[in-house]
Amino acid sequence: MSTWNFSENNTALKEVGASWYYNWSAAPASGVTGVEFVPMIWGAGSVTTSNLNRAKASGKVLLGFNEPDFASQSNLSVTQALDLWPQLQATGLRLGSPAVATGGATAGGWLDRFLTGARERGLRVDFITLHWYGSDFSTAAVNHLASYVRAVHDRYQLPIWVTEYALIKFGSGGSTYPSAAQQVAFVNGSTAMLSGLSYVERYAWFALPTPDEGGEGTGLFRKGVGLTAAGTAYRAAS
Repeated sequence: MSTWNFSENNTALKEVGASWYYNWSAAPASGVTGVEFVPMIWGAGSVTTSNLNRAKASGKVLLGFNEPDFASQSNLSVTQALDLWPQLQATGLRLGSPAVATGGATAGGWLDRFLTGARERGLRVDFITLHWYGSDFSTAAVNHLASYVRAVHDRYQLPIWVTEYALIKFGSGGSTYPSAAQQVAFVNGSTAMLSGLSYVERYAWFALPTPDEGGEGTGLFRKGVGLTAAGTAYRAAS
């Protein structure tokens, strides 16, 4: 489960039935107990001795850089990421690749060039992390996600963690979200599909809490209220 830090994290993770979570940080959320935490080194500025030590103390698996192919996210060149990677590898933790925003299966894309460079340098990448957002809110969305995950696995032959996924139509005027019924249908279909793929080790919905500014967005839990309809469906699938 992907979640940013908020006051009801512990309750929300329990209610949604999450077995693990991450928060884009090397340190676990305050007050969360009984749910496995997976640390992340978000970007170049996160590669510090204190963060790497915190990650080693907090988990057994380490997630790599967040959307390095996007200027608004960790914004790393392939060379920068490869130069920093030995410090992540030195933690001894199982390593997930940088999570690209798009084009994970594209020949010559950011992830493809990173994995090629890692092989050439003798660097270790234990599994692929992926993000996926669908703008088609119909029942076809499950197949769209499945096709992308399958294409990435076919190309690299490594286990996969889908660490962000949801239905969101991004636009210059703001984001559009599915109806509650469409969210529930996608939760049901996507969790069944991902659970049925032997090479998908874990998946994490984006995201646990609903937005502070109102509306459900893709959230599974509303502060002070409890599970959304999608959250109830996710719990049933967990």
